[in-house]
Amino acid sequence: MDSVVSAIRSTIPITQFNRGMAGQIFDDVKTSGTKVVMKNNVAECVLIAPENYVALIEELEDAQLLAIANARLASFNEKNAIPEDEFWKEFGISQAELDDTGEVQFE
Repeated sequence: MDSVVSAIRSTIPITQFNRGMAGQIFDDVKTSGTKVVMKNNVAECVLIAPENYVALIEELEDAQLLAIANARLASFNEKNAIPEDEFWKEFGISQAELDDTGEVQFE
C-alpha cells in the first residue's frame, strides 16, 4: 500500500506546469527527490534532484567499471602476464623515477 501512496505523491499532471506551479514543483523535487510528470495519463518525464542524479550516475559508472573488471578477471590468463620488471623496462621507467614521483592521490 505504501508504494501506491508513494506513486501518487510523486506523480504530477503536466497541467500544473501550465498553471504556473513550476516553482512549487521544483521545490517539491528538492525535498522529495523525484516527481513523475504525467501527460494524457502517460509518464512524460521524471524530475530528479541534482544530488540524486549525480548519485545515480556515480552508481552507474561504478557498476560499469565492476563489469569491465569482472570481464577482465574472467578472461585473465597468467601465462600472458608480463613480469613487473619487464613492464618497467619496456616502457623505459626506472625505479629511481618511480621513487621520485612521490605519493599519488586518487579521486
